[in-house]
Amino acid sequence: MKTYMAKGETVERKWYVVDADGMVLGRLASQVAAILRGKHKPIYTPHCDTGDHVIIINAGKVVLTGKKLDNKKYYHHTGYPGGLKETSYRDLLSKKPEFAVYEAIRRMMPKGPLGRQMLKKVRIYAGAEHKNAAQMPETLVLK
Repeated sequence: MKTYMAKGETVERKWYVVDADGMVLGRLASQVAAILRGKHKPIYTPHCDTGDHVIIINAGKVVLTGKKLDNKKYYHHTGYPGGLKETSYRDLLSKKPEFAVYEAIRRMMPKGPLGRQMLKKVRIYAGAEHKNAAQMPETLVLK
């Protein structure tokens, strides 16, 4: 018996819409990352992009548990000496909720060219409207 190895060009990809209203950020990110990688399919192959496209709406209504809104920080460096900047997730979610969700998903994806390719299949919107109605996405309810 031979082992089946999927090829990236033969994979049939679906489109899903996920409503993030009231969902915990980390749980949402881990489940979306698994869908982007294709781990929910029986043809999953680690060295191949077998995942589906995901549209996330209502990213501004995502929830963080405990005291993470104030205690959890997002850090980035400007590239200059002493240029380490920090932002609390309360400020980040109020100003750029799409970025907060994107970063959570990005950090759960594989590092390298394949992970960056898989990450291009996610679209995140702060509100309830999205621009991808032409793809006829299916509604996906996450646990």
